[in-house]
Amino acid sequence: MTASRSAADRGDGTVRSDGIVHLDGTDSQPRVRPALDARVRPALDVRTWKEIAHLLLNLPVAVFGFVYAVTVVCTGGALTLTVIGLPVLALSLLGARQLGKLERARARRLLGVRVEEPSPLPLARSEGLVPRLWMALKDPVGWRTLLYDAIRLPWGIFTFCLTLASLFVLWPVLPYLTRGLTNVDRAMVRGLLSPSDELERRIAELESDRGVVVDTAAADLRRIERDLHDGAQARLVNLAMGLGLAKEKLLEDPDTAAAMVDEAHGEVKLALQELRDLARGIHPAVLTDRGLDAALSSVAARCTVPVKVTVDLASRPAEAIEGIAYFTVSELLQNISKHSGARTASVDVWRTENRLLIQVQDDGRGGARLDTGSGMRGLAERLGAVDGLFVVDSPAGGPTVVTAELPWRDRTA
Repeated sequence: MTASRSAADRGDGTVRSDGIVHLDGTDSQPRVRPALDARVRPALDVRTWKEIAHLLLNLPVAVFGFVYAVTVVCTGGALTLTVIGLPVLALSLLGARQLGKLERARARRLLGVRVEEPSPLPLARSEGLVPRLWMALKDPVGWRTLLYDAIRLPWGIFTFCLTLASLFVLWPVLPYLTRGLTNVDRAMVRGLLSPSDELERRIAELESDRGVVVDTAAADLRRIERDLHDGAQARLVNLAMGLGLAKEKLLEDPDTAAAMVDEAHGEVKLALQELRDLARGIHPAVLTDRGLDAALSSVAARCTVPVKVTVDLASRPAEAIEGIAYFTVSELLQNISKHSGARTASVDVWRTENRLLIQVQDDGRGGARLDTGSGMRGLAERLGAVDGLFVVDSPAGGPTVVTAELPWRDRTA
């Protein structure tokens, strides 16, 4: 009561009948400080709860993966002495790929780990059962997934038990504990379930590029066959028939026979011209003999738009690169003639370090795109197949600037 009287005597507060000093001098109910909980409960965000769910799922997932890995290795190893052993092991490795895919999805959803999917095995492109079987057996993705499943069991048991106990015993440090444990999971996923760095991605790109090259070559062969069948071959058949009729009339009607021979002579000239055009479409002789400067000047002369050609090369590139450069410019100039409505155009070719650069410009209406069906997409795929680049800058109203970039390789002697 001494403290209460002192407070009242000083006029700093009011003493009520309940013995509590009210320092604010009001009649409000007494304010009681809530007792602090002895257990400090940190706020758990969504990310922490996802990490807890991942750690609790580690045990059932690890048990299933361990059983699968052991079964695959033991069964496949035991059956290798029989004819079905290697096929069973190959199918098991393909199944391991699917388990790895599920684990990457779980890590992506619960841990936020963004791991790229490995490239699929190109089994459809392998001819014969043995090459496909061998490709599946040497799949590094499948073997790494089996290793991942084999070493996860003790870790899955440890993380499950520790996380479950922490939910009731170690609550204050649970967020920090789960973060540390899941960082180990993240490292495992990145180390064993991610693609083999740049090498595997590069293999996938090369597989895709090889498919483009094969498809392009097949399309070119079909085009050549069609041109021969519908063009020069048809003319030569008519020529043979005309000469046969002329031979029959040679004695009885020399004048008619002479007219028929004259007509056949005209057909021969047309057939030769078509064969020259076809040969030029396969590989022009001027490109082989005189290089890009002369070959591109020849193409530009056939364009319906005046074209200025500038080729600044101290030496000639490899034949394959030179051919791609020629056909790229040739098709671009054909597009200018057919679609651009331009009045002038230009072609510039030069070398920068280990790259061959091509730039084709026109002052036409613009609007060219890779998906308009004008052959642009095919050009981009062809250049991509040899590590080249293809960029189209064609705003509506023009001008259009197309830049192509090819790797430079020196011509062999």
